[in-house]
Amino acid sequence: MEHLLALLRAAAEDTRLRILALAAREDLTVSDYVTVLGQSQPRVSRHLKLLVEAGLLERFREAQFTRFRLTNSGEDAALVREFVRRLDPKHPRIATDRSRLDAVQQRRQTAAARFFRDNAQRWDELRALHVADREIERALAHHLPFGARRLLDVGTGTGRLLEVLAPKVEQAVGVDQSREMLALARANLARAGIENADIRQGDMYALPFESDSFDVVTIHHVLHYADDPAAALAEAARVVKPGGSVLVVDFSPHDLVELKREHAHVHLGFADNQVQGWLRSAGLNPLEPLHFPGRRLMTGIWRGERELPSLATARPTADVSVQGVSR
Repeated sequence: MEHLLALLRAAAEDTRLRILALAAREDLTVSDYVTVLGQSQPRVSRHLKLLVEAGLLERFREAQFTRFRLTNSGEDAALVREFVRRLDPKHPRIATDRSRLDAVQQRRQTAAARFFRDNAQRWDELRALHVADREIERALAHHLPFGARRLLDVGTGTGRLLEVLAPKVEQAVGVDQSREMLALARANLARAGIENADIRQGDMYALPFESDSFDVVTIHHVLHYADDPAAALAEAARVVKPGGSVLVVDFSPHDLVELKREHAHVHLGFADNQVQGWLRSAGLNPLEPLHFPGRRLMTGIWRGERELPSLATARPTADVSVQGVSR
């Protein structure tokens, strides 16, 4: 009862309810809340601190920034979502906040479009060499594990894969080290109306998640930039749940050395036995790879499944009991 009362007291204030409504739409910084709410930084920070201490919001770091999101685990997550659901979107303050947040997102989208435009020619040149992205996206969607609920996209870049796959799971998370890419991904997801995807800054060699956190991990055209692809796959395997899958998309071996010079590729593609060996070393069972020929580059999809624990491993005490009964 005391815990429930603490949650109710923390939420029972005009500004804090507005903060919860905004957090349901996007992971925002203190300065974002100051802009949208039209309140001073000390006052906003105090409200955020109370909500975090009550367990209604979670705080996380992204470079020099701190962002806030609705708590997303346990019974408290369901309660805070119910708070937000019951807020009238037509209430004048809620509607004004939404309009101001739309303006913030529009500014981000404009900046993201400028970044994309500045790099579009370079990306278009690369796309012309391989199979159409939509064909790969369809294949990935088809090979998601049955009943997958949580998805992690490592090196999410523009967030395109989250746009495609997030509607097929309950929660999707994208990680990237580049602040520019994080801003671009957030803008693209907001534009697409994707509400069940989070964007986090993170290192593919040290993902900011507990072990066994996701049903599927995707690594889409990332490994050819990696100094140590095997270590990146081992880290992906660490966070995937038993019964889950790691899906890797990258180029098969090629001789386009200009990709190293012009696109900063570290590796000129990967052989099937190479990637499958890394998956096996990471404790995953490699499945048959898929290949998609392009104009000058072959794209591969390599899949590794993490086995479910056997009955004997999962329940040793029960097995001993049964053996005792048998005797």
